[in-house]
Amino acid sequence: MKEKLFGKTLIQLQEITTDLKLPKFTAKQIADWLYKKDISTIDEMSNLSKLVRQRLEAKYTIGLQAPSKVQTSKDGTKKYLFNVGKSGAVESAFIPESKRSTLCLSSQVGCKMRCLFCMTGQQGFKSNLTTGEILNQIRSLPERHQLTNLVYMGMGEPFDNLEAVMQSLEILTAEWGMGWSKRKITVSTIGIVPAIKHFLEKSECHLAVSLHTPFESERKMLMPVSHVHSISDIIKEIVRHDFGRQRRISFEYIVFNGMNDTQKHVNELAKILNGIKCRINLIRYHPIPHTSLPGTDEKRLQEFKEALNAKGIITTIRASRGLDIDAACGLLSTKSQD
Repeated sequence: MKEKLFGKTLIQLQEITTDLKLPKFTAKQIADWLYKKDISTIDEMSNLSKLVRQRLEAKYTIGLQAPSKVQTSKDGTKKYLFNVGKSGAVESAFIPESKRSTLCLSSQVGCKMRCLFCMTGQQGFKSNLTTGEILNQIRSLPERHQLTNLVYMGMGEPFDNLEAVMQSLEILTAEWGMGWSKRKITVSTIGIVPAIKHFLEKSECHLAVSLHTPFESERKMLMPVSHVHSISDIIKEIVRHDFGRQRRISFEYIVFNGMNDTQKHVNELAKILNGIKCRINLIRYHPIPHTSLPGTDEKRLQEFKEALNAKGIITTIRASRGLDIDAACGLLSTKSQD
């Protein structure tokens, strides 16, 4: 089987051109075709000689994969299914709004983390996506030219697939790559501390941390990862870094009625986040099978938001989009396809 070019960094492309005894500048030309132009075959790389294209085609293919299925929500959200060979499939959610259009990307087929509120966690883990498979969700999206924002908040834990995710961010933001602004990309994590450190040192994209409660005992019940990476360790690592004026740190917070939305939680959040320039995104819980967590009502959600804002923490409520097609937060799963 031919190796895929899409998803290779410039250095990796230079290694390929050196191996094929091609001029060094050929790697930059290939990157330009891969990441800036809408081609699907090597033969379309028209500024490469026919001989060079033939030598490339003997060993390599572009490696793009169109979505195999799409579902459209009544609110305009679209959920795309991408097959990833023997590994199964992943879902991505395209979320159009009046002034922006966001793609929610997946990084793994399934997930190891077993968070109590997440359908992907119930699916279990099958495989990591390659860099090309992550970026293919953008490149093969029919609405790719409408995109303004990217969020790594789909299936899987991005920092459990750190190398591929970091490589995808390099290609996305590099001048020789897709040329995205780092300020238009957010990576979400449940809080794998060594990976947070690596990400904050090596990337300038935004970070979102899934918190869901400021109390360790509650978080261990909701998110088993807390047995390994505590809230205090996560906060300590974040405090070590200077986010500057433009880079953003946010905390994701699914609200469960009477469980994590009390004044006690407001006070503790204000305590542990004191001195961190951040925001909290409140998320409605969307019930999933085999889990009896209580959702909250709109009145209580608004009251919790106002209480946090009163403590000086910028707090917003994330709109639930694509609920009718299982594209909202925590609902992505390809267990049935697998």
